Amino acid sequence: METEVTDSLFARIARGEIPVTVVYENEHVLAFPDIAPQAPVHILVIPKRPVRNVLTLSAEDGELAGQLLLACAEVARRMGIEAGGCRVVLNAGISAGQTVPYLHAHVLGGRDLTWPPG
Repeated sequence: METEVTDSLFARIARGEIPVTVVYENEHVLAFPDIAPQAPVHILVIPKRPVRNVLTLSAEDGELAGQLLLACAEVARRMGIEAGGCRVVLNAGISAGQTVPYLHAHVLGGRDLTWPPG
């Protein structure tokens, strides 16, 4: 992850430089479909303010972290996967599978999800 967080693909999406199909948006976050879905429903939720990953959050980022999780719940409702359940994933770092250096949550559902995932 050599790209700076402010130059990453998701930073460009958050700034409106790259168009996406918006599933949910408020002043803090933006949600859109993953381009390589791993489940029938696979939505990415990103903060509008650049943050590298969950490990770089500070106490001052509490509201942002809360907004990210609340948005994941709203996405599940809007996508019709709330009743059956969903998985919310936050990868942090290369070894965890984070391929874009920008905090993002994966909301997956629409089928039975197995464990462990990988």
